[in-house]
Amino acid sequence: MELTVINKQGQDTGRKVVLPDEIFNIEPNDHAIYLDVKQYLANKRQGTHKTKDKSEINLSTRKIKRQKGTGGARAGSLKSGVFVGGGRIFGPKPHTYDFKLNKKVKQLARISALSHKAQNNSLIVLEDFSMEAPKTKEFVQINKNLKIDDKKSLFVITEQNKTIYLSSRNLQGKKVVTISDLNTYDIVNATVLVFSESSINALQSSNN
Repeated sequence: MELTVINKQGQDTGRKVVLPDEIFNIEPNDHAIYLDVKQYLANKRQGTHKTKDKSEINLSTRKIKRQKGTGGARAGSLKSGVFVGGGRIFGPKPHTYDFKLNKKVKQLARISALSHKAQNNSLIVLEDFSMEAPKTKEFVQINKNLKIDDKKSLFVITEQNKTIYLSSRNLQGKKVVTISDLNTYDIVNATVLVFSESSINALQSSNN
């Protein structure tokens, strides 16, 4: 599959990039994508939810009524969860939601998501560019030139570029990541992927 390289003015540079079939043209594995996205979201959960059980309630332990003869159920103290102000029965406890996912499954999920985007013509290859200073207005103009200003887009660059990152961070629906930080969730979550020209080769190298 070939894509035309576009500059930041939205013009055709006359160059083309061949997308490697082993990354952008496989039969997508939707279940692998599901597992990887599930793990990504699970790892973001703090798991700090907590309620008090009856051993942690500060109330009197006095027996509130006699054991038998009342016609009702026996009750030991006001700490019981059946009373207002008592402890929570089987309430949540702090725990982690992390789970293990094999590296090969994560790799398959990522290239499956990329193949989905390629099949849906949701890829743009942008000529390598730089910005002299962090300017949100300039980054907005680049999106307008590419005709994706109203779409949720993910810009993929080869290495960290603080100027480009700072120019984009205040924009809703726009995200800039490096090849090493590219993950399945971000790919699936974006409507359009914008790869810098050099990042295609870097992606191929990282996948080997």
